[in-house]
Amino acid sequence: MRRSDKEINDPGMISQIIGKCQVCRLGLAKDNVPYIIPVSFGYDGTSLYVHTAKSGKKIEFFEANPKVCLEFEHGVNLKPHDNDPCSWSFSFQSVIGSGVISELTDPEEIISALQLIMKQYSNQEWSFTGESIKSLRIWKISIESLSGKQSKDMVSA
Repeated sequence: MRRSDKEINDPGMISQIIGKCQVCRLGLAKDNVPYIIPVSFGYDGTSLYVHTAKSGKKIEFFEANPKVCLEFEHGVNLKPHDNDPCSWSFSFQSVIGSGVISELTDPEEIISALQLIMKQYSNQEWSFTGESIKSLRIWKISIESLSGKQSKDMVSA
């Protein structure tokens, strides 16, 4: 990372940032064509879980190339400057990572992943039945790397 003064090395802090996020953006590629999508997600500290419909464009990309890029951001605020347009900046925390995506097929793993996704947003346990999960697919991203970055004003936040 070019700006080591903004780097986050603490895995616990990276997990905290991910825990505060509402959206993860996935960077995908198929036939040398990039594609970025926002997804809801669940996170267990080593893997990310996302759900999709039974078919669609992102599934085509997942199946063509299982390597994905992850992006999270939190606390983003514009910091304008009154006199110098080159002094405008942002307050932020972000996490970038990479991993490999695969589909979950075991019903117990699917329900566990759905619990993690719902925990990200509701911090509550939910019930899922075999019938309720028939209309979706669940995907696991095995995380290979994560790195964090934050603006200087967020260091003590």
